[in-house]
Amino acid sequence: MFSSLSDRFDVIFSHLRSRGRLSEADVDEILREIRLALLQADVNIKVVRGFVARIKEKATGAELSKSLTPGQQVIKFVHDELVNILGGEPLKITYASRPPTVVLLAGLQGSGKTTAAGKLARWFKQQGRNPLLVGADLQRPAAVEQLRVLGGQAGVPVYSEASDPVTVAKAGLEEARRLGKDVLIVDTAGRLAIDEELMEEVRRISESVEPHFTFLVIDAMTGQDAVNVAEAFHQTLNLDGVILTKLDGDARGGAALSVKEVVGRPIAFASTGERLADFEPFYPDRMAGRILGMGDVLTLIERAEQTYDQDVAAKAAVKLQEGAFTLEDFLEQMQEVKKMGPLSGIVGMLPGIPKELKNANISDNELGRVEAIIHSMTLAERRDPALINGSRRQRIANGSGATVSEVNLLLKQFKEMQKLMKQFSGMPGMGRHLNKKKKRKR
Repeated sequence: MFSSLSDRFDVIFSHLRSRGRLSEADVDEILREIRLALLQADVNIKVVRGFVARIKEKATGAELSKSLTPGQQVIKFVHDELVNILGGEPLKITYASRPPTVVLLAGLQGSGKTTAAGKLARWFKQQGRNPLLVGADLQRPAAVEQLRVLGGQAGVPVYSEASDPVTVAKAGLEEARRLGKDVLIVDTAGRLAIDEELMEEVRRISESVEPHFTFLVIDAMTGQDAVNVAEAFHQTLNLDGVILTKLDGDARGGAALSVKEVVGRPIAFASTGERLADFEPFYPDRMAGRILGMGDVLTLIERAEQTYDQDVAAKAAVKLQEGAFTLEDFLEQMQEVKKMGPLSGIVGMLPGIPKELKNANISDNELGRVEAIIHSMTLAERRDPALINGSRRQRIANGSGATVSEVNLLLKQFKEMQKLMKQFSGMPGMGRHLNKKKKRKR
């Protein structure tokens, strides 16, 4: 998501950086380009008007910083306004003094609400909480069963019964208190479109459990319709925030950039993939950085800390510095990287990545191909690639479904990496640093 908008901003800002001074006419031209880029991203027209007006006021009325060029100033103004319309500060989850903290999820059918419930339960569990899921969606066939499967994957129990949704929600709250659960997540039914029956049902459920947080689940692919849906639900439920799903899709981004300013409620969480782990709190400043091509290193670090095995990382670091890193170690590192999510998403978080690489179709199948090649080697070959002669290369290629040239390319790249790491290990101070790490390990 946001790729087309990011590309447009990249073109606009590349022209900006080449200018030493900006006249009022230059500013007007830049703002026209920004306005067009936002409208093409399906951002609400009122939001676009306010966005552009505030940037113009800053660019023409404020004293420019002496440490920044005029072009850099405009880029900073755009960044600050993007953070503003995306919500400003991230939503903070505060827990009820008398458990459980009740979270109600609402939304239209097909928005990914039930999946979001499972992901949210997993997130709460990672925060050290003890959640319970309640399946109050009794309209959609197999909705409760889907929630049970997701709950099983997240290690979170699910409560439901063959009754009416309001009774299920109330009974679920009592069950949470009985079991000593400190978070209750209620999944409600949706419809294909907003109607009186849907609103009345979700209103009655809300009254029965008195939620501390009410989140509307919105499919980011629905564009401007998502804003209309948010307004309608907000009138009935008084929303606390929005959960955006399918943020990894190719939507233009209008929903994410419009919902806060139109509805007055922030985006609380974002679903960035199909796995339960592909779910994270929404940080407006980080998303603004991604849109403007500045990367999102903080989220990348957090994701690595959550998924990367620290013992594996430490062992690999020592072997790299000692020049003893093998293809077996390389395979282990690749398997850790895969836990962090799709490669395209990881690349998108890196700052300064060229547009061509960022927009390239980086397939996770490439990692699978490399894994297959390494798995087709014997243990001795993985530990000492020098053993791999012509006949062995052919055998490895046949066993992995790859070509001999692909096997050769992997071996060549690995050899170059080993040379590079040996150079680093010989740098002054590197040995002392390594010895300190070893001492701490003891």
